[in-house]
Amino acid sequence: MSVAGGVSKAVDRARLHGCEALQIFTKNASQWRGAPLDPAEVQAFRARIDRTGIAPVVSHASYLINLATTFPALREQSIAALIDELDRADALGLLGVVIHPGTCTAGTEEEGLRLIAEAIRAAFRARPRRPTLVLLEHTAGQGRTLGYRFEHLAAIIGHLRGSPRVGVCLDTCHLLASGYDLSTASGYRDTFAAFERIVGLERLKVFHANDSKKPCGSRVDRHEHIGRGCLGEEPFRRILHDRRFAGLPMLLETEKSKESEKRSAIVLDPYDAQNLDTLRRLRNGATVR
Repeated sequence: MSVAGGVSKAVDRARLHGCEALQIFTKNASQWRGAPLDPAEVQAFRARIDRTGIAPVVSHASYLINLATTFPALREQSIAALIDELDRADALGLLGVVIHPGTCTAGTEEEGLRLIAEAIRAAFRARPRRPTLVLLEHTAGQGRTLGYRFEHLAAIIGHLRGSPRVGVCLDTCHLLASGYDLSTASGYRDTFAAFERIVGLERLKVFHANDSKKPCGSRVDRHEHIGRGCLGEEPFRRILHDRRFAGLPMLLETEKSKESEKRSAIVLDPYDAQNLDTLRRLRNGATVR
């Protein structure tokens, strides 16, 4: 949900839509610097979250951050930005910060994965007693982005010696685009069996619920409304009825309507309402075997 008008307004928007969990940006995702959080807004945000019972709440890190880069200036800037994201999330009492692991600017994938882990370790050392999690988002694998295989996520966690401060966010669109075929019963079964074996289900903290405009293995990240893309409705029904994922948040990152994007007021977005209604219908329907 948008934080236009102040971070507390995101909670009001979430409540209007009947949300049970929430993801926000705590600053402009396309800028390095963000205005400090207003203490009054922080207090209002936390009070609204307590009152509504919306939980968990996570933030998404800036898209500019690249923890895999070999360029010293960009690397320093990225680590500083991650620390700032953790500070903001901690101030707001969030579960964690969802972050794309990074993109190779030089070297091998293994070298890039090690750089990502070292950057996260540096952020943890800078903030050693914070409970806020870093949530590694599985990616679609466009270009030289890392994190599109479960083995990548496991390698980063391994380099961090299994730190309990690291979790995983699985995006349904990214899974399909990167080659994990959730669209069939067998593909669904094999995907999560592989994740459990390679990473561990205890690391999974968040789902991003997005359909995909592009087919399995395309490695193209294009979100579509639930049930209208290459995934269809069944994978979402399966997740919603999978006992292993009971209680985990499913966060929509589907397209907003043009009308609501132009407004800073608290208004119902018809696209959000549509996608939430679809997920609720699937949750309330019969279990898929």
